[in-house]
Amino acid sequence: MTSIRALVLVALIAPPVLAPPVLAAPVKQGPPNVPEKQPAFAGQTRAEGVTAQTRLAVTQIASGLNKPWGVALLGDGRFLVSEKAAGRLTIVAADGTKTPVTGTPATDTRNQGGMLGVANPGDGWIYWSYAEPRANETPAGNGTAVARGHLVGSEMRDVAVIFRMKPTLDATQHYGGRLVFPKDGTMIVTLGERSILPGRMQAQKLDSHLGKIVRIHRDGSVPKDNPFVKTAGAKPEIWSYGNRNVQAAALDEKGRLWEVEHGPAGGDELNLIRPGKNYGWPTIGYGEEYSGKPINENRTGAPGMEQPVYYWDPVIGPSGMVFHSGKGAPEFKGNVFIGGLRVQSLVRLVLKGDRVVGEERLLTERKERIRDVIEGPAGELYLLTDDADGKLLKVMAAR
Repeated sequence: MTSIRALVLVALIAPPVLAPPVLAAPVKQGPPNVPEKQPAFAGQTRAEGVTAQTRLAVTQIASGLNKPWGVALLGDGRFLVSEKAAGRLTIVAADGTKTPVTGTPATDTRNQGGMLGVANPGDGWIYWSYAEPRANETPAGNGTAVARGHLVGSEMRDVAVIFRMKPTLDATQHYGGRLVFPKDGTMIVTLGERSILPGRMQAQKLDSHLGKIVRIHRDGSVPKDNPFVKTAGAKPEIWSYGNRNVQAAALDEKGRLWEVEHGPAGGDELNLIRPGKNYGWPTIGYGEEYSGKPINENRTGAPGMEQPVYYWDPVIGPSGMVFHSGKGAPEFKGNVFIGGLRVQSLVRLVLKGDRVVGEERLLTERKERIRDVIEGPAGELYLLTDDADGKLLKVMAAR
């Protein structure tokens, strides 16, 4: 007969039998467009839903912005906003007063075109991207261009176009347009493949800027350490390829480039971008055509092509992103905030290492399409809403 002392000893030595951890359900969302496509690894999609303990307070700074697309801080309490549909830059004062900027080049404002990304990296220049009309070219069309100038009062002076996407196409979608400024003095320009089939098929070709992310010096010259500088026939500006339509990009605290790109019906992707890598579009992906037809036999992987860190099906409609510093809200340190157009919310991702371990949809009660998100000096976020009566909002931890 086993003694009570022996039972106690066994209980002390034997490891406890633990119940499996209970995980929260993913963020509430609809069924996937392509349920037969399965993630390549656990956690690549539909991460655990999380809830921030930090309460948020939202203040409206300005309204009446015509489809605003990008916002930059001017450093004196004012903002510079690109109004996509109006094809212009606008200065917004802290009290909401708006002053259009003169002296910028003409834009093609049809459909997804117009004035796009805008940045003030602190080197004395203002940079912006836009859909450039090219009626005098053969064939005629348009393409993403990047210019810079000096802002004097409300006038842009010394304007120079420093990059032009080539080839020119007669299309009105998928311009990309985000601008990112690494500490090495270069700049990153995100592009799209123009949506139409002749553009889409160039995303895998190195003799075209379409479907690429490019890296240039701030005067437009090409860095000598770009991955394809010595590749015959390749566009030397290319940093990565096989990208669809990149409207969100940001640097993490290590200075690494991440982007979120629009998928088709399903398949929005979060990617960690490494120079010279192929991100698969249109050969692989997690979505389907808007018609419901498969893309490239529904392939989700191929040798030599990168997997997304995370993907969404159904899509969120990503535009604008930032890695939060944790200022004013330590809970958010290292979190990614992404503007959600389709889901009408601010999407928050929690990372562990280079994997997504949690997702949250914020500001859903406002039912507004979020077009851009940046962080201010005290950790506050500034958002743009995508509307003909677009708003500039300030979001910060409630006190």
